[in-house]
Amino acid sequence: MAHPLRFDEESPLLHRVRELALAFPDAAEKISHGHPAFFTTKVFAYYGAARKVDGEWQRHDDSLLVLLDPDERDALLEEPRCYRPAYLGTAGWLGVDLEDGTDWDEIAELVDASYRRTAGVRRVARLDQASTI
Repeated sequence: MAHPLRFDEESPLLHRVRELALAFPDAAEKISHGHPAFFTTKVFAYYGAARKVDGEWQRHDDSLLVLLDPDERDALLEEPRCYRPAYLGTAGWLGVDLEDGTDWDEIAELVDASYRRTAGVRRVARLDQASTI
């Protein structure tokens, strides 16, 4: 049985995340466990997640999940908009709630950092070469 879709296709926040994520070399999108997932060989970003707080599930439908360096992740976890997502949090993923006032330059940097951790040496070299042109 497939997971139900857990996102609004018309969300302007999703459209912005999609625009950022799919700009990376060889990036593609798939639906994983009801959420958009952006990947090359490995997933580097998810849109939407949940976490358990005091035994209750708390959904974060408009959020971005990224895989960051542990020090950067731990620093961001101090901010109220950031959280450790269920299941993926133990593997180092970080959730960032998105809203109308989101700093999209910062989000682009987080997606870039996550892409660089998962995409492999050749893709990162292509990314670096494209940014120097």
